[in-house]
Amino acid sequence: MDLYTNEDSRELLLSLDKALAHIAYALRNSKPAFEGERYLTSEELCSILKISRRTLQYYRDGGVFAFIQLPGKVLFRESDIRKVLEDRLCSAYDIEDYSL
Repeated sequence: MDLYTNEDSRELLLSLDKALAHIAYALRNSKPAFEGERYLTSEELCSILKISRRTLQYYRDGGVFAFIQLPGKVLFRESDIRKVLEDRLCSAYDIEDYSL
C-alpha cells in the first residue's frame, strides 16, 4: 500500500486548480445544441472566420451563407457554414505539375 504525502496532496491540488481554469473557459464558451445543431451569431462567425462584419454582410447578400433572421438577431447554422467551406475548398497544387 502506497502512502500519500503532503507533497502528493499539494500536487493534486495544483493540478485541480489548473483544470478548473479550463473547465471555467469551456463553460463560458460552450453553447447547448438545439436538436443537435449549433447556431452562431454574426460576431462569433466573424471571429471564427477572421472577417469583418461588412464582409459577412456581403456574403449574406450574395447568398454565400444561409442565415436565420430573427428580430434583432441573425444566426448561422454551423453545419451550413462548414458545408460552404468544404464545398469551396481548393486542393493544393501538385508540385509535379510545375517544372522549373
